[in-house]
Amino acid sequence: MRNTTVARTAATLALLAPLAACGAASAGDDPTVTVTVGYQSKTVNTVTAGTLLRSLGTFERELKKLGARDGVTYEVKWQDYATGAPITAQMTAGKIDIGSMGDFPLLLNAARGAQLGRPTKLVSVTGYNLRGGLNTVVTAPGSKLGSLSDLRGRKVSTSIGSAADRTLVRALRRAGIDPDHDIEKLNQQPAVGASALTAGSADALSQFVAWPGLLAHQGKAKALYDGAELNLPTFHGVTARADFAKERPAVLEAFLKAQAAATDYLDEHPVPAAEKVARATGLPAEVVYLYNGAHGIATFDPALKPRLVAALKKDVPVLKSAKLVGDVDVDAFVDDRYVRRALGAGAYARRLSATPPPSRSEVWPKGASRTLEFGTPTALLRHVAAHRSEVRAAYVPDARTGTLWFADRAVWVADGERLVPFVTPSGARAYVSGHAGARLLASYADALKRAAA
Repeated sequence: MRNTTVARTAATLALLAPLAACGAASAGDDPTVTVTVGYQSKTVNTVTAGTLLRSLGTFERELKKLGARDGVTYEVKWQDYATGAPITAQMTAGKIDIGSMGDFPLLLNAARGAQLGRPTKLVSVTGYNLRGGLNTVVTAPGSKLGSLSDLRGRKVSTSIGSAADRTLVRALRRAGIDPDHDIEKLNQQPAVGASALTAGSADALSQFVAWPGLLAHQGKAKALYDGAELNLPTFHGVTARADFAKERPAVLEAFLKAQAAATDYLDEHPVPAAEKVARATGLPAEVVYLYNGAHGIATFDPALKPRLVAALKKDVPVLKSAKLVGDVDVDAFVDDRYVRRALGAGAYARRLSATPPPSRSEVWPKGASRTLEFGTPTALLRHVAAHRSEVRAAYVPDARTGTLWFADRAVWVADGERLVPFVTPSGARAYVSGHAGARLLASYADALKRAAA
């Protein structure tokens, strides 16, 4: 962190001219600096840099402490968007200082900033999944589509350039389908794509959190492809304009301290955190918890882990082949010095080496501020069968990928006395074909009956 002399100098300069990088300072002895943060409230694996952070007021408190030291009054302006693209547009126009978005949008952010001479920096991570489980392809509940191969010649809605588009393109290529010619890709905002799926004008929807889980929870969709089958890390991160970071390093570090505090709150109080995000966004708390819970699909950690950076580099050729970017210098884009200083070398090293907790089956009892954990999905089903009226939500990890899913939306297989859950029908069929005597169950109700028996 810069010393107070530098901070006071910056504040004095702010009195003399408007700062495009961080709002405008007012005349007088107590200048006011506005920090503009772009976030995606409904993209719930960015909440530690957006919705939850805003709800907790952590950033404002950090800025108040900073202002007491440097004699500046800081104000935060929060701007909410549905995807990362408009955040990038506003950043490169000098109107947003700090933003959060997914891996594909981050690369577009880096490319656009370099192209316009307004470079940006990736300064931290919000939520990630080391296998790619944050993105899902879903179809309508009554759809006869059973696997990605069935998408050939179909209409698929996604947001081009988004993290969900990344999953769709990679998954289709692995299935031997050309994403540019073998499907009709509809470039739509998540809400528009969800409506298109419901109306039947799209055969499938590939989207990022929380849309697949929300539609499944509402009974409006079923999972066709679990992004974790790619076994390639996916994440969302925080990007800042390079000029803002250079001129206001203490402000950026205050943001990253606040993000770390919000991350700790989420880890220590996952149910209250989910309820806070639900109140702020209108999303069901059960859906938020699916992604952000104690064993949710997303793991939160601000550290810029090498494995995530390596995955980002692997994304560049995919975006280049789609003619969305040219060359992107990922090493120049990634800059962890601010988060290292914000957290301290020792704390940052511990976060850097931390690993996600193992997946567990969970029941969220009605009225409870904590969930119940179970050693196996079968044990969870036995509990649910005996306490149906007391269960608010139940979650189980996919037996192959570990992706958490709603127990009542999972595809269940009976393998002897074991009841085995999967996110997708294709995952369940693959298991059955490799396990003699295993068979698909017709419904969740059948799984509960077997568990009770």
